[in-house]
Amino acid sequence: MKDVWDEREKAFENQYFRDVERKQIEAMKEKMHEGQIRELCKNRCPKCGEEIQSNTFRGVPLDQCPSCGGIWLGPNDLKILAEKDHRTWFDNWFHAGESQD
Repeated sequence: MKDVWDEREKAFENQYFRDVERKQIEAMKEKMHEGQIRELCKNRCPKCGEEIQSNTFRGVPLDQCPSCGGIWLGPNDLKILAEKDHRTWFDNWFHAGESQD
């Protein structure tokens, strides 16, 4: 009778480790899948998928899609463009929240 209980205990143990391994494999697959997507999408236009080209506009670097014409700026690039010509709507947009003395 002891052999039956030992076999049952081993069966539960095997099932536990199988479930743990399955979860680890699924997590690895998900991480690998996300990595592949990031690698394939790197320097690609999110709208049409074409490769993005680097350009410069008024001394400010930007990325532009040759297919759909989309433009991407860095975090401070729009503000730099606004400061280059303060007579544009950029200046009004950036200074709209500031109080005027």
